[in-house]
Amino acid sequence: MTETTRSSPMTRRLAAGMLAAALAGCASMAPPTQTPELPVPDAWPQGAQAGNGMQASALPWQAYFTDPVLQQLIRTALDNNRDLRIAALRVEEARAAFQIQRSDQFPTVGLSGQSARARVPGDLNPAGQAVVGGEHRAEVGVMSWELDLWGRVRSLHDAALEQWLATEEGRRAVELSLITQVAEGYLGVRELDERIALARRTVDSREESLRIFSRRHALGATSRLDLQQVEILLTQAQSLLAQLEQARATQVYALGLLLGAHPGPLPESVPFDEATVLAPLSPGLPSDLLTARPDIIAAEHRLRASNANIGAARAAFFPRIALTGSFGSASAELDGLFASGSRAWTFMPTLSLPIFDGGQRRANLDLAEVRSHIAVAEYERSVQTAFREVSDALSAYRWLAQQRDVQRTALSATAERARLVQLRYEHGSAAYFEVLDALRDLLVAEQQMVQTRRALLSSQVALYAALGGGTSATTH
Repeated sequence: MTETTRSSPMTRRLAAGMLAAALAGCASMAPPTQTPELPVPDAWPQGAQAGNGMQASALPWQAYFTDPVLQQLIRTALDNNRDLRIAALRVEEARAAFQIQRSDQFPTVGLSGQSARARVPGDLNPAGQAVVGGEHRAEVGVMSWELDLWGRVRSLHDAALEQWLATEEGRRAVELSLITQVAEGYLGVRELDERIALARRTVDSREESLRIFSRRHALGATSRLDLQQVEILLTQAQSLLAQLEQARATQVYALGLLLGAHPGPLPESVPFDEATVLAPLSPGLPSDLLTARPDIIAAEHRLRASNANIGAARAAFFPRIALTGSFGSASAELDGLFASGSRAWTFMPTLSLPIFDGGQRRANLDLAEVRSHIAVAEYERSVQTAFREVSDALSAYRWLAQQRDVQRTALSATAERARLVQLRYEHGSAAYFEVLDALRDLLVAEQQMVQTRRALLSSQVALYAALGGGTSATTH
């Protein structure tokens, strides 16, 4: 088979020029991403300080949560928690979507083979005789490769990449939230353990008092009223103990949901104290949140993605040029498919530009611009939320520390009052209702002291999360 056509120099130059333009790429039509100014003050509220310490973002959770039991619980949660697993799969989903979009930047090259024979009847042939013919082809070709002259494909690539990065930051935010939730759940269990221990000690003491008063009443040494008052004190302590046991069971079940497995029996530990459980933190400046908080970083990536979508929508108003071509061998006979002179090629550039689409492209551009405005607002909201969370945690730490000191003094005074009233009663200088009142106040003061210490620890956990704890640390 002889070659019937040859490419002209003009055709070759046109193809080479289009290919060079595609390989060189063009500037995107997306607007430049400009993050808005911080919609928050440049400094934290006056007096809201947490003392000197490390930057939370540079402090891995292993270095911040120093309790070995809590560290093991956090590791279990990171391995088993379903929400974190879903977040990780979302990242893989976004990565795959990005790779699909990225593939549009490159030509799709494929191999094809074709073999056909046909018989044409004589009444359909000008010669009046039946003809049997065939065609055999083997080619490698490019299938409709768009020349991204206006940056449409590049903009869609950038949008998919930013969405992937935003999803990854979302996973980091879920991980940080999970770590702090486990810490909160663990502190809740430890608080209830200490309150239960106080309640049990109170129940044991009042059971002994009831036994003593019952013997005194039987001997006529005390009144029925005093016996009933002692019994009331005991039932109040027993009721509180039952409530605390029920609250602990609920807390353990909630902790198990976070861990993805039942935590099992937690080992006994010494009463918790903020100086031995958590490391000190430095809040830094509000501007540090922009590079520390995963949710703010994710919002910025979504803002960039929305701008890239604007570029793709703008590029849709310009002509779309695509290349389709193939090169190979063709012959009328199969045994001549790769013979000399059987070379065959096709080159087919196409240009398309919708003239009327009912306003679809205009609406797509409007939609992209509105979504960009939404992304800006979401970014600003993320910054404001972060500022509030840090301010709240700093304020809570400051005032809860003062409450702890005041309640420590109050507890000491309440315990001394109960001791003195008991002595007065034993010497006949006070009625038993005074003892009853003092013991009630003592139990309340003990319980409140534990609750305040736990709340102070919770404020430190909240501060660690609000400052983007461990986001720039290398350990996981």
